[in-house]
Amino acid sequence: MGKGGALSDGVVKKIVLSYTYVAIWIFLSFTVIVYNKYILDKKMYNWPFPITLTMIHMAFCSSLAVLLIKVFKVVEPVSMSRETYIRSVVPIGALYSLSLWLSNSAYIYLSVSFIQMLKALMPVAVYSIGVLLKKESFKSETMTNMLSISFGVAIAAYGEAKFDTWGVMLQLGAVAFEATRLVLIQILLTSKGINLNPITSLYYVAPCCLGFLFFPWIFVELPILKETSSFHFDFMVFGTNSVCAFALNLAVFLLVGKTSALTMNVAGVVKDWLLIAFSWSVIKDTVTPLNLFGYGLAFLGVAYYNHCKLQALKAKDAQKKVQQSDEEAAGKLLEERESEAAGKPKETED
Repeated sequence: MGKGGALSDGVVKKIVLSYTYVAIWIFLSFTVIVYNKYILDKKMYNWPFPITLTMIHMAFCSSLAVLLIKVFKVVEPVSMSRETYIRSVVPIGALYSLSLWLSNSAYIYLSVSFIQMLKALMPVAVYSIGVLLKKESFKSETMTNMLSISFGVAIAAYGEAKFDTWGVMLQLGAVAFEATRLVLIQILLTSKGINLNPITSLYYVAPCCLGFLFFPWIFVELPILKETSSFHFDFMVFGTNSVCAFALNLAVFLLVGKTSALTMNVAGVVKDWLLIAFSWSVIKDTVTPLNLFGYGLAFLGVAYYNHCKLQALKAKDAQKKVQQSDEEAAGKLLEERESEAAGKPKETED
């Protein structure tokens, strides 16, 4: 085969790998969500202790992250002072622990399908908090789109057959804390040149989460666990669940590292539709036509939001390329002038 054939083979291989990373991430994200629902739901495994489950995940992920960084040296740790850790990582860890606690608690009260519909509010929360914290500039067009997403989710909530107010409040709280965490990562870490991949994130953030969750766990769940004398720790269930949670973080590392964060957003939309279909067909959750209509509106808004982000990224890349070409042209011109000056014979005095 010629050079062109080799090039096309490389492109095909890249496309196949990208779709493989997307498929792995969707599968693991799907598995973790359904597995958590299975463990926490009173009609399934019947173990309604979301703080304890989150702490098990954080303890397992912390241990593996330490092994991967300190023992196997898969990735290098980020150089970070104690002051930076306290001021930047600790607030992010606090928000992450609250987000995980509330989102896992919501599985006790709401169906998987309805939770995915409520999660469509994430771009709305991220944009709104970004504007409040002056990380995003206010644009009426973007805000109109955010309102359309909110309107779609409101219709989906109105059409929910098993609406639970407390469950909705828990999930909305989880979305708000997660959105704040994402914005603070940009403000407290990225702006300072600190970039954490999922493994180093777990290395620094997971122990912090474990510490924050310990205090509510003592007062909320530990007394009930002590009274539940029949409970025994099922290593198979909680072990495989924790492995899936950690594997999901590695999948995020692969997906974002080999493709882009935008690809993950688009893949997330596909995953949400698959979860809704699974929730309806396998778990037998009720999904009403009004649910689907409302989520369809929200989906269109999220798709448009992702499209706008893609266009903005393309424009930014194009601007960088123009700037680079201008700098290269200026450099070449300077070199030519210098070579001309060096080659010009010196004038001799008579």
